[in-house]
Amino acid sequence: MSRFALRVSCPSTRGIVAAISGFLADQGCNITDSAQFDDTHTGRFFMRISFRSEKGRTLDKLRQGFAPVAAPFAMETEFFDETRKRRVILMVSRFGHCLNDLLYRWRIGALPIDIVAVISNHMDYQKLVVNHDIPYYCIRVTPETKAEAEAQQMRIVEETGAELIVLARYMQVLSDRMCQEMSGRIINIHHSFLPSFKGANPYKQAFERGVKLIGATSHYVTADLDEGPIIEQDIVRVTHAQSPEDYVSLGRDVEAAVLARAVHAHVNGRVFLNGNKTVVFPASPGSYASERMG
Repeated sequence: MSRFALRVSCPSTRGIVAAISGFLADQGCNITDSAQFDDTHTGRFFMRISFRSEKGRTLDKLRQGFAPVAAPFAMETEFFDETRKRRVILMVSRFGHCLNDLLYRWRIGALPIDIVAVISNHMDYQKLVVNHDIPYYCIRVTPETKAEAEAQQMRIVEETGAELIVLARYMQVLSDRMCQEMSGRIINIHHSFLPSFKGANPYKQAFERGVKLIGATSHYVTADLDEGPIIEQDIVRVTHAQSPEDYVSLGRDVEAAVLARAVHAHVNGRVFLNGNKTVVFPASPGSYASERMG
């Protein structure tokens, strides 16, 4: 039996769930997991359903058959195969904790992705990446070469068929054009001090101000720097007894974990854009399981 999922977004009205579940039942599909949210503020309805096709229905047949059901509700829909791994490009500069974490989770099968390339503006992680049999592209970026560098990056996206770019501490600001071309398909990570502590050494600034909680935020990239729709956040508590170096170490851990959770949510189709916000549904049972332990 094929493992499929359906994502639905539409104006909120009665009868949506009945129409969807009735269609799937008529097609010989058994629903195994379902999550929904009715946003009374925006008037939008969101739903994600996992199901098994018990009568051999293909995705194309399901899409075609569902079109007349979706039309009266003005549904935006996506059917996809839950077993298919999404093609992902990682981008990194000189901080490697998020890159290393994502590579490990990818290697043990904890993230359902295919890493098709790593792009950096430095050579620091070339050996690490090549040892994983992943292509590594070092594209230097200066104010004078920024446009050409981004053109090279977008050529790699096109050539590899990448569906998502993950900025694993890539320390270059992307142009408005690239953000627009890849809207909803670039995920970033940053510390959660913004806008309180900007610029260099935010952890040192936080230490000097006696901050008691540090954290990380993962979000979609937009033309508004670090202000895109938030996917995932977390925090860790610190005390007066810890040093600025402790803050940095704890910050690394939470950044890596938050970014990995955001990527997991996106590639599993659990994230819906809702204006400037997101709707993020819980993970389906078993979706965090690894193919192997190490």
